[in-house]
Amino acid sequence: MTILFSGALILVLGIGAQWVAWQYQLPSILLLLGAGFLAGPVFGIVDPALLQGDWLYPFVSVSVGIILFEGGLNLRLKELKEVRTPVRNLISVGVLVTWVLGAASVYGTEGFGLELSLLTGAILVVTGPTVIVPLLRQIRPKGRIGAIAKWEGITIDPIGAILSVLVLEVILLLHDPTVSSPGVVGATLHVLKGLGLALGGSVLVGGSVAALLIFTLRRRLVPDFLRNPLTLTFVVVAFVGAEAIQHEAGLLTTTLMGVVVANQEYVPVQRIIEFKENLQVLLIGTLFIVLSARLDLAVFEHVGGQTLLLTGILVLLVRPVAVIVSCIGTGLSWREQAFLAWLAPRGIVAAAMASLFAFDLQAVAPESADALVPVVFSVIVGTVALYGLTAPLLASRLGMADLNPQGILFVGAEGWVCTVASALQRLGVTVQLIDSNPDRVQWAKRQGVPARRVDILSESVLDDLDLSGIGHLLIAIPDDEVASLVALHFSEVFETTDIFQLPAHADNRYAEGELPSHLRGHLLFGEDASCKTLRDRFRRGDRLHVVEPDIPVSFEVLRERLGTDILPMFIVRDQHLIVLSEVESETPQPGDQVVFLARQNQIQDPDMVSSLVSTDVQQRENAG
Repeated sequence: MTILFSGALILVLGIGAQWVAWQYQLPSILLLLGAGFLAGPVFGIVDPALLQGDWLYPFVSVSVGIILFEGGLNLRLKELKEVRTPVRNLISVGVLVTWVLGAASVYGTEGFGLELSLLTGAILVVTGPTVIVPLLRQIRPKGRIGAIAKWEGITIDPIGAILSVLVLEVILLLHDPTVSSPGVVGATLHVLKGLGLALGGSVLVGGSVAALLIFTLRRRLVPDFLRNPLTLTFVVVAFVGAEAIQHEAGLLTTTLMGVVVANQEYVPVQRIIEFKENLQVLLIGTLFIVLSARLDLAVFEHVGGQTLLLTGILVLLVRPVAVIVSCIGTGLSWREQAFLAWLAPRGIVAAAMASLFAFDLQAVAPESADALVPVVFSVIVGTVALYGLTAPLLASRLGMADLNPQGILFVGAEGWVCTVASALQRLGVTVQLIDSNPDRVQWAKRQGVPARRVDILSESVLDDLDLSGIGHLLIAIPDDEVASLVALHFSEVFETTDIFQLPAHADNRYAEGELPSHLRGHLLFGEDASCKTLRDRFRRGDRLHVVEPDIPVSFEVLRERLGTDILPMFIVRDQHLIVLSEVESETPQPGDQVVFLARQNQIQDPDMVSSLVSTDVQQRENAG
């Protein structure tokens, strides 16, 4: 019963901590580590003894491999064309600089021996997709810098893992009583052999298994309900196969497998990505809770002011130097380099490796094993807290991102949608239109509205679009099924509270048997609003207007004062955009700019309002 209770509690804490982190916009790793630490060594609700079995090592290893496969699914090779040089330098020269300076910092602050310092420095090389990707989605940096940070954060994990394993194997080789002194040559040959096996095995196994998976899915040899379980099985098989060739080669293998699957054109992978993202949330929560709950309070005797100093050196010296050296000759601006220099939080791979390596070190250096884990965990907490809480603000100060993006991405570029976008643009709101119709896109561009022709359901659209400054998604296409798929597709980058949708027709807005509510964005504007009714209202001569109330006033009172049937659509308040929907019940306040739709000749007090739409835009809409 204790095992069942502990397992259930771990799941509850893992999901609960991530929910609280989402609710209050906090780094989830901090809450996960804190929850596990409180549940384990502090209060003993989860018995740490239950988390010490032989099952832990393979469970953690395979779980990290699955997480890195999901990270590889986010890497698009066409992104790499523009950022190839800085990414290559960061995961090669940058890794070496971080390792050497990090090891020296550990040696000087923690007082570790040379061997343990080199191992700790290698572990602290990694950052990780579990921290980097959520941060980038929150920040939405402009231009190429987001692609650079994502590629580095995902690919550096397996590279750092292999480096750490090679360092560990050399340490174990030097302390193996059955092996005569290997010397420098012997240790070098051992490292080169391990590196060759890791790289060769990863490419061979990862490429072969990925090709077999693609072949199986393309030939439809399995039904749809088995596609995701089969993919998971192939990932585990690839991981185990690579591990049989070289220890920790499985991490690079699953990452490469994810990259191959993501960049092939034979089978769709969106369902696989969605499944792996959901599984990743569960695995991350479980891993952090398990790894922190199994700690002993006594091991934190090794943590003190010196560990805080170490974290400061890693943040203020080691990372900036690594970035500066890696960016020589890349053409990156000082702002871009500054942003990269302030983005190196450690994640699950560092925690997992420290915990797993502690097992191997117990036989040769038990004191080193006890000191390794708390130092690495403390650096994880320090870097995640520092970068997670300050990186968005720094990105905003550097002009690399908007701290609170208020822009709108319109899906669909019908004439009336362009009219609305043009009106909001005049109020200083960032807008962008996407549509598959080239004529609509070209006309929108001629009106000065940013627009792009894209396939809104393609898997690459999320990577192709520059969403800097965009915080809301408005879907205005007259096909409810497609609109719902778009809402689901874009939920990867937008919060559900910021996704809005217009039904095709007003009569099926809340009709019985229509699309499930969880597949739709929040329904826009008034109860009768739809793509058809808005198109008809614009064509009959309705225009967009703005009114600035001098007192708090409800929309009912506003209708009475204007003497006509208005359709409130947006409120601009102190550079904050409020999209009016079925769940939004805002009352206009003094200083607000209320955007609404109404007939020009029916407004009784025209001095109260001003028009937002130029004549040529309105004429285009009236012409259909």
